[in-house]
This record gives sequence, C-alpha cells and structure tokens, in this order.
Amino acid sequence: MKSLKFWGGIAALLASGWAAAGQLDAPLTQFFQQRLAGISDEVSVTVKTPDAQLPACEQPSFAMPNNGRMWGNVSVQVRCGNDKRYIQAVVAATGNYVVTAQAVTRGTLLDQSNVQLKRGRLDQLPPRAMIDLQQATNAVTLRDIAPGQPVMLSMVRQSWRVKAGQRVQVIAAGDGFSVNSEGQVLNNAAVAQNARVRMASGQIVSGTVGADGNILINL
Repeated sequence: MKSLKFWGGIAALLASGWAAAGQLDAPLTQFFQQRLAGISDEVSVTVKTPDAQLPACEQPSFAMPNNGRMWGNVSVQVRCGNDKRYIQAVVAATGNYVVTAQAVTRGTLLDQSNVQLKRGRLDQLPPRAMIDLQQATNAVTLRDIAPGQPVMLSMVRQSWRVKAGQRVQVIAAGDGFSVNSEGQVLNNAAVAQNARVRMASGQIVSGTVGADGNILINL
C-alpha cells in the first residue's frame, strides 16, 4: 500500500511538472509576439528544455540576450523570483522578407524594379536575410542573384557616395566654428563611412561621409 502511495505521489509530481512545462509555451509565444511586432504577425514557440530543468512559478518573466537571435533556436532567460535560468526554445515566425523580382547580376543597384517582398517562414531563412525593402535602398549586389532568391545583407554593399579621386568639400566643425576646404578623396566610401582626403597642402585627413557627399570632421 505504501508502495502504491509512493509511486502515486511521484506520478502526481511528474504530471504537475508536465503541466507547468506545457504552460510555458503560451506566455513565451506572447513574449515573442510583442518582441516581433511589426516584423511577424504569426508567431509560435515550443519549449525544448527538459521538464525537470524548467523553473516553477505561475508568472515567470522572460528576457533575451542583447543581439540574440529573433527566431529559430533561441536561448531565453526565465526568472521566477530569485531563480534565474536559461531555457532552449524554437520560435516559428511568419512575415515578409526581400527577394529578387528577376535575375540580378553582380554590381546591380537594387531598387523597386528588381526586388520585392515575399511572405513566408522567417525562421527558415539563411542568417542576415533582408526583411525590409529599406535595407535594399541604394544597395549594390556583390554577386549574381537568381530570381526569387532571398537577399542577404552579405550579398550587397551600400553604393559609394564618394569615389577615390573625386574632389569634395571638407567641413571641419568645432565649438562655435566651422571651416570649409576642398580636397581629393583617397578611397571609395558610402554615407556614414570613413573617407580619407588629401588636402591642397598635402595633409591627409579623415572624416565621415555626409548624405550630401561632404566630408565631416568633428573637432
């Protein structure tokens, strides 16, 4: 009789653990729905960590590491009072991503005529896939891309705003003053990148490329 009570108690504990494990899927799904708002409108989460390693509380709080993955296999911090653990889960997310509308050759400037959005599973895409058409604006392809293929950030670079040999205005600004001069760019650079400029005196300076093509130096 005692043996039956013992095993009955074990079964009750296991059943309780399983119930708690199943209940984590729903709050985690809500957590990722909020995190992916505006990116994915269809999110589901499945916890992969064994039941015995899950924290037990009614209202756990969740957090993600900085720059952590947004979908697919993820590690999530779960806090129950003073108990903090990391659990493994799989996040399935559906939304829009950028694909080529036609075959694109290396060196092509991407625009609305050659890229478009497609809806599908974001967690099944290769890493660093474009999910916004703005990411393709002024981007130049580094390789040939087949029609309908997802566009990765590694496949493109931003178009050059200034090119080596070009004459540019260099604007050096400090506290209450600004000095303009002209020089020759020594390297290709996109907006917000660093450019080296040879001034008329022969001095070489470095600055940030502005949207207007001027080289900005903060003193």
